[in-house]
Formats: sequence, structure tokens, C-alpha cells
Amino acid sequence: MKNWNIITRLLLLNIVLFILTPSTINAQWYNPEKVSKKAKVIYFEAYDLASEGAYTKSLKKLEQAIKIYPNYVEAFLSRAGIYADLKNYDSSVRNFEIAFSLDSVFCSEYLLPYSISLAGIGKFEEALLKANHFLNNEDLNEQSKKSAKYRISTYSFALDYKKNHQVDNYNFELINLGDSVNSTALEYYPSLTIDGKKMIFTRRVENDEDFYESEWIDNKWSKAIAAPGKINTNLNEGAQNISQDGNWLIFTGCNYPEGFGSCDLYISYKTKNGGWSEAENLGSAINSSAWESAPSLSPDKKDLYFSSTRTGGYGSRDIWVTHRLQNGKWSTPENLGPVVNTPGDESCPFIHSDNQTIYFNSNGHKGYGMTDLFLSRKDTSSHWGEPENLGYPINTIDDEGSVIVAADGVNAYYASDRKEKNAGLDLYTFKLRKDIQASKTLWVNGNVFDINTKQGLPCTITLTELNSTKQISNIQTDEIGNFLITLPTNKNYNLNINRKGYLFYSENFTLIDNKLDSFFNLKIPLQPIEKGAAIVLKNIFFDSNSDMLKKESEIELDKFVSLLNENPNLKIQINGHTDNVGKKEDNQKLSLNRANAVVKYFVSKGIKLIRLTAVGFGDTKPIADNHTEQGKNNNRRTEINVISN
Repeated sequence: MKNWNIITRLLLLNIVLFILTPSTINAQWYNPEKVSKKAKVIYFEAYDLASEGAYTKSLKKLEQAIKIYPNYVEAFLSRAGIYADLKNYDSSVRNFEIAFSLDSVFCSEYLLPYSISLAGIGKFEEALLKANHFLNNEDLNEQSKKSAKYRISTYSFALDYKKNHQVDNYNFELINLGDSVNSTALEYYPSLTIDGKKMIFTRRVENDEDFYESEWIDNKWSKAIAAPGKINTNLNEGAQNISQDGNWLIFTGCNYPEGFGSCDLYISYKTKNGGWSEAENLGSAINSSAWESAPSLSPDKKDLYFSSTRTGGYGSRDIWVTHRLQNGKWSTPENLGPVVNTPGDESCPFIHSDNQTIYFNSNGHKGYGMTDLFLSRKDTSSHWGEPENLGYPINTIDDEGSVIVAADGVNAYYASDRKEKNAGLDLYTFKLRKDIQASKTLWVNGNVFDINTKQGLPCTITLTELNSTKQISNIQTDEIGNFLITLPTNKNYNLNINRKGYLFYSENFTLIDNKLDSFFNLKIPLQPIEKGAAIVLKNIFFDSNSDMLKKESEIELDKFVSLLNENPNLKIQINGHTDNVGKKEDNQKLSLNRANAVVKYFVSKGIKLIRLTAVGFGDTKPIADNHTEQGKNNNRRTEINVISN
């Protein structure tokens, strides 16, 4: 596939020069000998200009030649070739059609480039017909046959994709991010915080790449400014990724004096004054003597995906991942394997905030002709699934770069030059089709602090699926207890916060069919383990009117078993509570039985009964209004009180 991409890049220029070369074809209607000498002189001037890459001037000359000789077939073919090389496929097709209408026999050798321009505007069925017609020519050389067969395979892919995906009702609308973000320079490689309120992108002015940032304020992007602090230098900084919480920026630095290879990965941290710290090389565990680029950090900052040409891969450029260890260092990178990587090039990975969908580009998987955008999803065993092409018109017959997707899973951003063809790369947004969307992701933005001193507490936060023991995230807060954790909406979650010497905190998030828009903001007080301290175990579940513990309760109960083992002198009282539905005596009995069920579980795990007491309060101590379903749910609870420690 990679060799074909090289051929494709050269093909259009060769077409231009070939068309502009004087023809010796025996025409059926069109006779080149009848073209006026004056038109021919101008035509050859156009040839010289095109050879030098001066396409705009060449087009003007061709226009002059056509005015002198309106049926100048070669001039129309030449304009078609130049427009194709400029990726102005609409104009290219119009000129091809004029040329073919003047003499289809004379133009028959140009059926293949005509088909490429048709595919450029999404007319794949027509393109396939033209390419097949071209291939039927018995006089083709082997190179032309290979080119035609390759194009036929891409057009067939496009038609099969349309047949197998719900694309007919897809409204692909590219929306320019506006002149607050875009400029006359080149803008590309956008990166967003999870709340969508800060965008970092690369701007290239002449040959200098720097980072710029813009804020989403009052439903529009603010005027972009150079990223403050020490991150921009007189060297080139590019291909960056901002962490979901906005505190880290990992990027590619090329030809830095301290680099290990041609391009390395670097990290910069948000400083207290809002700027960015001086960049630090991520070290030899990640960087090699090869090329490392295009970093993407998982939402929990545990996994770093990137592209590299290092040895041990499946192609030239592969996607790799490294994991952040408990000591803060990064593990030896692992290749994502042959399902994602190919003998071609894979690059620009973007791990979505759902932490289970990765977008990337590739020229090694089947596609539309050059480098396409794909996605892969993790299965239940955390293996990456077969990549899915994002389809036309997100992908085209030309190279696509990188794409990022907002936390809602729908809104995507990328750089493109297809809309304003002479403006260079600008940043755009568009909406993804439903079948290629990531999971909508909510998030918890929180702070953990000591209930007595009000001081922030660094601690460990774990997130597990409520109905399984599968751990989704395990993160550390910062030094003052701040954290951000993501919650894809297609699951229910159990969140636990632990710190030695404190009772743990628990919370559950029911997000299947949840209509919440974006985030939870939590202020979480932790209680020191001392007499009188009390907590509610929010992830202890019973069926209605039952004292049988549900399986999903075991995650939280096991955490409390660990707490009891870490504090062998700790004695506790388990309090059962109900809502006010039913008879009081029945509620009191049910609450006691449920408290005893917790005691029995602890005993089954080796905790001595002398350390445990069960009390049932029925509906006598409500903490919420029993007139609402949410209030009743809050009143049905299991509490732990510290008797002594």
C-alpha cells in the first residue's frame, strides 16, 4: 500500500505534464494540426509554467489559448490535470467533460485521471466505469494496468462502504472555526480539554511551528494567543496533546539538542500563573534513536499512545503505547499489534475520553486511495478491534491528517484545506455519523479534603464497573486533592476514594440512559478513623424487600474488609435504614437483617465477630424526603459507625 501512495502522489503531476506534451494521437474528430499557431505558442508557454509548478500562471495561459481556439481539446485536458493536482476536482471534472465531449476517442487515454477526479467529488460509480473502460484498452503498459487496478480497488471499496453503512442521511458539514482561531498561516493538529473550553493547536508561520490556545467563551472561540510560559521556543513544536484536565501538554519536538532521535516526545506542565513550564524530554524509556511523534494521553493519564518508526513494528510507522507506573515513570512501549498496525504507516492516534475508542490515520488499511482516518474500539478483553474506516466524505482520495472527538462523542475537529482551496490548512468542526461516534463521556471534577481541617488530601481514586470487578481507572489526585475522572455513559460505575488513616468514600453513577449533560462537581470530605466517625456505603445493594446482598456489593465490601485488616483495633457498628414504605415493624426487621447480612459477609472474609455490631433503625432516621423516589433511595442505606479504634 505504501508504494501505491508514492505512485499516487506523483501521478497527478505526471498527468499534467503528459497532457501538456504535444500529442501524436490519431483523432477521430479532433485534429491537433488545425490548432492555430498562436494558440499553440501560448499552450507551450503554459507547459513551461506547469513544469515549474506555476499552476496559476499556467491556467491563465491555457485560458488564453482556449479563447483563441475554443475547441482546443489538449488545453481542456491540461486544465483538468492542473485542477486535479490542485485538488480542485469540480473544476477538473468540468474540463475533462468538455474535452471528452469534443472528442472521446482522442481523450480515451485520459479515462484514468478523469476517473480520479470523479472520485475526488464522490462520484465513485462513474469513476469505476471510467477506470474499467480504461483497463479494457489492450495497448496499456504494465504500469498503467497496475494503476488502473489499484484505482478500481479503491472505487470498489467506496461503493461497498456506502452499501454497508448508513451514509445516505449523513449530513457532513464542515464548519470553519473562524478568524479567532484560523489565520492566513497554517493551523492544524487541534487538541481539547474534556470540558471543551480550551483548545491548543499548532500554527505554522513560514517555517516556525508554535502552540496557540483559544478559550470557548460565550459560545464562541476567543482570539487565539501564543501559548503562555516557556513552551514555545525558536525550535519547532508540534503534534501536541493536552491532558483532559488541562494540566499537561505532551508534544513532539524535532532536532532538539538533548533529543534521542530526529523527533522526540516532550512534556510541559501548567504553572500556577496559567502558563506552561519549560518542556522536559520524556526520556529514553519512550524516545529512541528513531522518530517518535503524535502523542495522545488517555483521560486518566495512565496510557500514552504515539506513533514511531522504532524497530520491532509491523511497518514504517506504527502506533505504540506506554503506561505510567506508580513511581511516575513510563514503561517500555508496547506495539498495538497487527490488528491496528500494518506494513504501511499508522500515525496520529487519538484516544477518546471514553478510553475505549481510538482514532488514527493509516495508508495500510483498505480505503479511498491515500491516507484515511480510522477508528478501533476495545473489546471486553481490552483488545483493540478491527479498524473501521470513517468513510466518505470524512475520508477522500487524498491524505487525511488527524482527527479529535469531543467528550460528547459526536463533535469532531480536524485541519483541512478542501473548503477554502487556496487558504491552506484551517481548523474545522463537523459531526460524526452515529456508527463511528465514541461513547458520550461525562466526568467527575472533584476535590478531596479532611473534614476537620478542610485541607486538601492527596489520595487514590478507583473506578470500577458496577456489575463487574473490571477496573476502569485508578488515579492519584494532585497534591491538594483535585482530580478529574471520566465516565462513559453506557455503563454504571462504582467510585471509591482511599487514603491511609481515613474512612474511605464511595459513590455510584448510574449512566445507562442517563440524561445528564456533562459533569459532576464533587466536594468530598474524608473522615479520619476515630471514634464517632461515620460513612454511608453507597455501593451496597439489596433487591426490594430482601436482605440478600447483591453480587455488585462485593467490590465495596471487600474494600472495607481491607480497611478493617489495615486497622486491627477498629470496631464498627453497621446500621441498616429503610424508607417509609410498608409497616414500621417490617422496616425495622428488614433493616436489621440487612445490617446482619453485612456482618456475615465480613465474618466470611476473616473479620472477628467481636469487632462488629449490627443495628436496624427501620425508617426512623431519614436523611431525605420520602415523598420522592430519589429521597426514598437515599433513605435506604447502610452506614458504618466507628465504635473504637
